[in-house]
Amino acid sequence: MTYSCSKDFGSMNDDTKSPITAIPEAVFTNAQKEYVDLMATPNVNTNIFELITQYWAETQYPQESQYELTERNIPRNWWSTLYRNVLANVLDAEKGIAAEVTPLPEDVKVQTNSLAICKILYVKAYSDLVVTFGDIPYTDAVNIDETTTPKYDDQKDVLYALIDTLDQALGSLDADYESTMGDQDLFYQGDVAKWIKLGNSIKLYLGLLIADVDPSKAATMVSAASPLAMSSSDDNATLYYLTATPNTNPIWVNLVQGGRDDFIPTTTLVDAMENLDDPRMDIYFANKIDGKYLGGTPGTGNVYGTHSHPGDGLKATDFPFTVFDYAQVEFLRAEAVERGIAVGGTAESHYNNAVTASILQWGGTAAQAATYLKQPSVAYSTATGNWKEKIGIQSWIHFYLRGFDSWTQQRKLDYPKLEAPQLAVSGYPVRYTYPQNEYTLNEDNVEAAASKIGGDKVETKLFWDKN
Repeated sequence: MTYSCSKDFGSMNDDTKSPITAIPEAVFTNAQKEYVDLMATPNVNTNIFELITQYWAETQYPQESQYELTERNIPRNWWSTLYRNVLANVLDAEKGIAAEVTPLPEDVKVQTNSLAICKILYVKAYSDLVVTFGDIPYTDAVNIDETTTPKYDDQKDVLYALIDTLDQALGSLDADYESTMGDQDLFYQGDVAKWIKLGNSIKLYLGLLIADVDPSKAATMVSAASPLAMSSSDDNATLYYLTATPNTNPIWVNLVQGGRDDFIPTTTLVDAMENLDDPRMDIYFANKIDGKYLGGTPGTGNVYGTHSHPGDGLKATDFPFTVFDYAQVEFLRAEAVERGIAVGGTAESHYNNAVTASILQWGGTAAQAATYLKQPSVAYSTATGNWKEKIGIQSWIHFYLRGFDSWTQQRKLDYPKLEAPQLAVSGYPVRYTYPQNEYTLNEDNVEAAASKIGGDKVETKLFWDKN
């Protein structure tokens, strides 16, 4: 894995108009790795979505599974990593690529492809901020030389602007030409056709995100994106970690290298998978108790030694992390059919494709997937609940270790029904509160944003989270 460090972006107070001295494609590499590390890490200073979505419970220190966000400045760390380490790097990479001399028409095409690739990562990372907080700095966020107190933009306006940016990027990609990324691209090694599929998969995801509040726009986006989105697991956007630091999987860094026994699977997940006789259990979990996997209680201290543990293979140094995959796309297509959007196929066929792809991706077999899908409790026609529950439960099982994606899906579909633990300090979080240092550094703007969205509380629903 190529990993080139870029400059320290601090509080985004650096001169963003200064010349780029690093290789811009390597700066993009840095943005990719920072993004994936953020999504993959179980470090409770930054990413507690495995706890919020009740995949994992904590052992001796249960505060984060009780939704205590401020003690460790969790919102600030999530916010600053996306703004400083991901978005600022992407923008610097863009500037460097745009400054490269491109005298021939075919070189312009190659350059344009690279710029569009940058934009796709930019859109995904920025949309994650919207989906986490609601109203956020956008138009002023990268103009820190003009204002140190950026205003907060309306969350819907930001998301729709990002959708426009994504459309522009997709419109400029041309798979007949290469990009300048090459091996600096940790997902696809510069393969433009793969980026077209990823970009359209993100468009599919964003379209369905707004389906409850803007069904017409959602239908237009989804019907356009679905035919061009991922068509097999070969299209997955995956970072393959290495066995040598600093390019090892953050789960290994935190749990094995750090010697931490802080997490066990929850009864919520273990019992759900046990009831479905799910073939992924032996991959997800280790350490059976009396012949069965035993989960812990969310929101309380649990004894590590008397419960099951996260699977051993998940803690390998080089365990890969996927940020978007074909199974996710097929769950989205199943949802689209149920919402009456023309994407071809049936909801059941897409659901079956998603579940099969998930089991195969997690190391299971096609025979296991077929047997699993024949169970009345799993089969689309007979499983419990409405379509939101069926898709919601299976996508939740699939998104194990991808807590942020699971949290977004759970808020949209409202399944599985996850209740706040008894000792929780708040209701179930449907957003992060704004970073505390914003109230010191940017008080007027953050207070205006908090008032506008309905209060800076974890229970305040975002504009797209209506049903």
